[in-house]
Amino acid sequence: MTISLRHARVRYGPLEALHGVTLTGPGPGLTVLLGRNGSGRSTALRALAGTVPLSGGAVVWDGVDVTRVPAYERARRGLFLVPERQAVFGSLTVRENLELVASAYDSALDAYPQLRPLLPRRAGTLSGGEQRMLALSRALLARARVLLVDEPAQGMSPAVAARTYELLSALDACVVVAEQRLPPVLRGRPAFVYELRRGVVVFGGEAGERAVYP
Repeated sequence: MTISLRHARVRYGPLEALHGVTLTGPGPGLTVLLGRNGSGRSTALRALAGTVPLSGGAVVWDGVDVTRVPAYERARRGLFLVPERQAVFGSLTVRENLELVASAYDSALDAYPQLRPLLPRRAGTLSGGEQRMLALSRALLARARVLLVDEPAQGMSPAVAARTYELLSALDACVVVAEQRLPPVLRGRPAFVYELRRGVVVFGGEAGERAVYP
């Protein structure tokens, strides 16, 4: 199980955000896209998901070119994207957000027990970290074949962030996450890392090969 960008280019009007990026997320396993704001890491996730079109190159999923397959069809085939913003339905309650994915959601509450007392609350009233927990709970319930997550631990305490990465690392799926810096919990753990700068890949290797990212 793999999902890849091959020489991918993405343009936003006159600006090119990805300049021929090639990277692969194997599965089951965890791949981390590192980079500062403007590096292209979030655009790479969106390109894999099909929510932004390529101006060149290809998206290949399990050996099949899916570049022209729309985002909704990729989702039907088992791809789940958790964007950095608007990852939950703010006007719905926590319970309703979970029920959109599965009628039985105890496993999500076991993963994030902090959500249990928040079930009747509207998702839009939750803190940033609580919304991330809810968004990831929905992703866990979806049992995706490919899970793409932009800044999964944003707003979380260190303990909850560590728990989040334990959950992601244990999934039987191809998991690709985007982060500004390598999470401390991943140092010394099996994970493949790509570092992007200004829309190009400047490093690719195991997480332990580079302990510090500038």
